[in-house]
Amino acid sequence: MELGNEVPVLERDLLLRSRGVRATAMLAAGGLLAGSTVVGLLPTLAGASSHREAPLILNDPAVDNTDVYAFSSPENPDNVTLIANWIPFEEPNGGPNFYPFAEDAEYLINIDNDGDAVADYIYRWQFTTEDLRGQETFLFNNGPVDSLDDENLLFRQSFTLDVSTDGGATFGEPVAQGPVAPSYVGPASMGTPQDYVDNLRTPAITEVAGGGRTLTTQTEDPFFVDLRVFDLLFGADLSETGVDTLGGYNVNSIVLEVPKTEVAIDGDAAGNPVIGVWSTTTRPTLRNANGTAADGADDFTQVSRLGNPLVNEVVVPAGLKDAFNSIPPAEDAAAAGGAVVDRVLQPEVPALIEAIYGVPAPAGPRFDIFETFLTGVVTNDRVDVDGDPATPNPIDVDLNSQAINAGAAEFVPSEMLRLNMAITGPTGLNMQPLPEASRLGVVGGDIQGFPNGRRLSDDVVDIEILALEGIFDVTNVPADRQAAFDALQGGDGVAQNDVAFMDVFPYIAAPHGDAVNQGPGRTEDGGMPSGGVDAGAGGSAAAGGSVNSTVVPALTGSAALLLVASGAGSLLHGRHLRRSSTTTEG
Repeated sequence: MELGNEVPVLERDLLLRSRGVRATAMLAAGGLLAGSTVVGLLPTLAGASSHREAPLILNDPAVDNTDVYAFSSPENPDNVTLIANWIPFEEPNGGPNFYPFAEDAEYLINIDNDGDAVADYIYRWQFTTEDLRGQETFLFNNGPVDSLDDENLLFRQSFTLDVSTDGGATFGEPVAQGPVAPSYVGPASMGTPQDYVDNLRTPAITEVAGGGRTLTTQTEDPFFVDLRVFDLLFGADLSETGVDTLGGYNVNSIVLEVPKTEVAIDGDAAGNPVIGVWSTTTRPTLRNANGTAADGADDFTQVSRLGNPLVNEVVVPAGLKDAFNSIPPAEDAAAAGGAVVDRVLQPEVPALIEAIYGVPAPAGPRFDIFETFLTGVVTNDRVDVDGDPATPNPIDVDLNSQAINAGAAEFVPSEMLRLNMAITGPTGLNMQPLPEASRLGVVGGDIQGFPNGRRLSDDVVDIEILALEGIFDVTNVPADRQAAFDALQGGDGVAQNDVAFMDVFPYIAAPHGDAVNQGPGRTEDGGMPSGGVDAGAGGSAAAGGSVNSTVVPALTGSAALLLVASGAGSLLHGRHLRRSSTTTEG
């Protein structure tokens, strides 16, 4: 199938300009991989995924998507786990209202399983609020809270989850309804982070009809990155690297785990293993001046969107960022007359690196990048990315494009996070299980990792840094890229999250409780890091918790790094604190 059948003439002409990209061969086996690996990745620098990425969404953080993750469940290989996060840069002590989900918004996880760039399943979460504070108090809670129905918790939310199978035109009966784990107020109010998990988060896990479970909660921000890349590429002299800018901040998270048969074409996850995933948020099209939905406002408008990390921050030009947040994947190829496609094929960032630091940029056009993010990694006989059927695709292997599914539709290039659900654990290039996950994903020799889906501990920044410079297999660096590898192997200097992830659902860590401007160290339990819980042996490999820090020597120490609550106390208001079994409750 030729790409020219799917995109307008302008984009087709752009794609036909060059066929000169060469990639190291990878051998296909059963729709997976064996042999050496080449994966071209997103043409970005670094930046928290959709943290303040577009002008309009800056004014509405409650509906701002930050990250999307998709991986096989480490507890049950027959299930797939999807995580979508919202509300960037939640300072833990941000009371008195903290960080509720918006009542008038729709929070959506979209799945395209046949490759036509249209959602086949849309999971929709909507929220309602019970606010008992009224004119009596400003406090979120007026005493310690040790359960979801604790009378001291004065602000509660609940969710309803339903599903559309017709592109969002209609939704069926709810498949789950339950409580939202509240924002973590602090140790005096809710105990340690582990207490929060035990008493408030775990009880909020809700079963989903048809199998699976879901959770809506606050969590520490699982994305790790040094955001000072925006200061002229780490200060223009490499002096600004090695700090996890998101360390200490929280986000709101929606976690969904369902049987793979629920999202595969015809329920056949073996014959149709690849899904495409992205999250969106919608607001009522008509809203009052105070932000609430206007009477009779039945229509909703998409205001935020996220699939692969880092796309809207750097790839999409500033003038198109708001538009990108508003369109579906089916409109990607034609957007702005192909401007986004042009930016992918001729990425700006490697040229900037060359100009500032003297590291030569790989030659374009970058069809490998186009393939990875707009079609998924796939062979030429399934999707022709360069417009010439006589040449193989830059990454000529069937890995994670919906086009490899037995029930695939006519394929439409589009941006989304694509996952081959058949790869259920860390897997080497020889198709043998690995003892632990590589944080570098496919580039580090682990084909379960990013860009084949995204695990929590996949170091997407370092992966993309290496691939941008033509380094796609850290065990087999081309001679003409060795100098670039020597300079870039340290990435952004942030190789892992500031706290461990969990081995069990929902896999994310507890929220941070310390004020960001004080740093870690002030804890109630005698030493547990803020936001930390007992994840066991570094966390789940399938979720990305156990990472291989020795895949590339000196990954965190290179001299040429280029790119990337404490509570206020339990104040009384008409009730006694319940600190012991002898305390009388009012």
